[in-house]
Amino acid sequence: MNTPLTQLPPALPEHVPETAFGIWFLRTPTWTLHVLERAMKDLERLIPERRASYPVVADVGCGWGRSLKKLHTRFAPQRLIGMDIDAAMIEAARGEAEAEGIAAEFIQCSSASMTLEDNSVDLLFCHQTFHHLIEQEEAIREFYRVLKPGGILLFAESTKRYIHSWIIRLLFRHPMEVQKTAGQYLALVRSAGFEVAPESISYPYLWWSREDLGLMERVFGIKPKAEREETLINLVARKPLA
Repeated sequence: MNTPLTQLPPALPEHVPETAFGIWFLRTPTWTLHVLERAMKDLERLIPERRASYPVVADVGCGWGRSLKKLHTRFAPQRLIGMDIDAAMIEAARGEAEAEGIAAEFIQCSSASMTLEDNSVDLLFCHQTFHHLIEQEEAIREFYRVLKPGGILLFAESTKRYIHSWIIRLLFRHPMEVQKTAGQYLALVRSAGFEVAPESISYPYLWWSREDLGLMERVFGIKPKAEREETLINLVARKPLA
């Protein structure tokens, strides 16, 4: 049975609210299939020494809850936690979990100040959430704090190149001054103490992450340049055992 929502004040300063278009887009099949599912598949293959089950799994920025069934199916947690700063998103995610018959608990909190205990999570999922955060350094330290030694962070993010593109500026809202390149995100994760092996990093160049939405390649057959500024980074980070 889903546990009661842990309430915090609704207006917290660490987060930039999404536009109406962005809120709508997060519920579309395009988001679920081409953004969320593709990221999960990519992250899953990057996990070193993959376990059959991760007892405690937390989704930071769970949004509408579309990831909860996917996390439940892939990682077989005994405890599944959805976290978001937005109370409306939490309630929507709760409804999604109930509709799927998944036992989950929900916490309304900032990613920079989570209410989870130290060393309490085996797997932390952060998908397309970090670029909404203002206090990114504080958030990555919180991720490190709540993960158990040997626990893993699945981190999927859009980079500065993508967030600063004209189409994203037009349709979405983000804290533009804190956006980072792929290299800067990788450095940030490592600066918190995480280990990130080279083989656990991926730079997908998906059609939706390009300013032309991939039309030049899909319609005219013009391949993107090999040398480019990356628009996405997926990585699996590990908290050291000692």
